[in-house]
Amino acid sequence: MFPLSVCIIAKNEEAHIEECLSRLVPYGFEIVLTDTGSTDRTLKIAGRYTDRIYHFDWCDDFSAARNFCMEKASHNWILSLDCDEYIEKIDIDALRKCMEKHPDAAGRILIRSRFTRDGQTSYEQMRVSRLADRRYFHFLGAVHEQLAYRPNTASAVAGVSAAQTSAKKVYDAPVTILHVGYDLSESEMQEKSRRNIALLEAELAKEGPDPYLYYQLGLSCRRLKDHERAFDYFDAGLSLDVDPNLDYVKTMVESYGYTMLDLKRNREALELSSLYDIFAVRADFVFLMGLIYMNNGLFDQAISEFQKASSMEDFAVEGTNSYMANYNIGVIYECTGHITEARKYYEKCGEYEPAKQRLSEIQKA
Repeated sequence: MFPLSVCIIAKNEEAHIEECLSRLVPYGFEIVLTDTGSTDRTLKIAGRYTDRIYHFDWCDDFSAARNFCMEKASHNWILSLDCDEYIEKIDIDALRKCMEKHPDAAGRILIRSRFTRDGQTSYEQMRVSRLADRRYFHFLGAVHEQLAYRPNTASAVAGVSAAQTSAKKVYDAPVTILHVGYDLSESEMQEKSRRNIALLEAELAKEGPDPYLYYQLGLSCRRLKDHERAFDYFDAGLSLDVDPNLDYVKTMVESYGYTMLDLKRNREALELSSLYDIFAVRADFVFLMGLIYMNNGLFDQAISEFQKASSMEDFAVEGTNSYMANYNIGVIYECTGHITEARKYYEKCGEYEPAKQRLSEIQKA
């Protein structure tokens, strides 16, 4: 058996748990499931894949449930997943080498979240720390929990000094996960967002100002289309000392910009250009600046940004470096009467439905 335990917490996940667990079976990992009160077929389905099933009394704290689950594992190395997260790809040999090379570091796995926009399935990807030795790490945070370094544990692990483990270290693990948790109805998404806001606000009141909590609150408010509150939370988060190299900080800046556009604060959004040298390292921010220029009638600058975005390799939201960038260039050219150029860029969008519709309208004209 590979010396890794996959720890999963669940409650009423019969729609997802079979797909989640069946994709783990080929790798031979130990599967540890902690249930927090399922009343559907979750436990029956899980029993087909593992006998390591435990109950945890729910206490409005996801970290407490995850830490309990990790304690029940046979191995120290833990990969933490949710039931709506499915293994897409793991390089076992590379994973083993990473674990040997980084015994006291957290592995960031790539999570690809599936969602629907404009009638088309798209993906957003982000690296999140989910793989670690439980002797060095545990989870903190009542909701949207994160792996946190355990101080003063180095002496318990042979061969590693306290000096070597004085700071949290991370590396990119060769693990890719498909997250289907956004495949919810509008009412389900709103209910989930309201629940998260309540937990996040309670944690904020207890812990004090924290950029990650403000970031998650802003995202939840955006899902409720409460853009004013989202703006305030993002603004508060970015007023604190943040590391621009972190994926969530990049996403917070971009979400801040989109929120300003939603609120029609187009001129104010132009101020994000002052952050260009810091955040124009992936297509998403460059694409956002294209939208900001576009909404301010600065079409030449917008086209330049969309063209740059379409040439970049690094991205979080699928399409920002391809069909969505080309589509917006097409829109600008069509609106300014350059139909031949518009058609060329719409054709670059492939099967992107909004572009296909514009091509159809142009052909009718």
